[in-house]
Amino acid sequence: MSDNVVIPLHAAAATISLLLGAFNLLRRTRGDRLHKVAGRVWVGAMYFTIISSFFIQALKPGHFSWIHGLSAFTFVTLSVGLWAAIAGRIEHHRRFMTGSYLGLLGAFVGAVVVPQRDIPQWIVHRPIELVLGFVACAAVVALVILAGRRGTPVTESRQGEHIR
Repeated sequence: MSDNVVIPLHAAAATISLLLGAFNLLRRTRGDRLHKVAGRVWVGAMYFTIISSFFIQALKPGHFSWIHGLSAFTFVTLSVGLWAAIAGRIEHHRRFMTGSYLGLLGAFVGAVVVPQRDIPQWIVHRPIELVLGFVACAAVVALVILAGRRGTPVTESRQGEHIR
């Protein structure tokens, strides 16, 4: 698969991960349906971001760089965080997922501050496509959040009103 296809897909998954990760980390309520729906999509987007990074070898075709080592490390931390959630080890889950998110944030900063990287180049040469891509990612995140909220169980109050 060429970098022309992989890099935009990788960037989209990373953007969705950045937005959903911030959403879940900044919420006060944890462990509810919305947290779980957003978290599952976040984990899927993170795994896609990690795996797709191994297909990006634009700097040295056919070679891996130290960035790929960070991807492998993040694969491990994300997997441990997922295991901890499944096992009910919530404090471990919180720590590993927060660490995975902070690593993603660091990778984002690295992708933005180096002028030769794609994001700064897209800002200069393809700003409309970059904005449209971001809007599409934000729309996906909004749909995930709406889907997580719609599943809230309906209970009946004493007056017969439905409460969410």
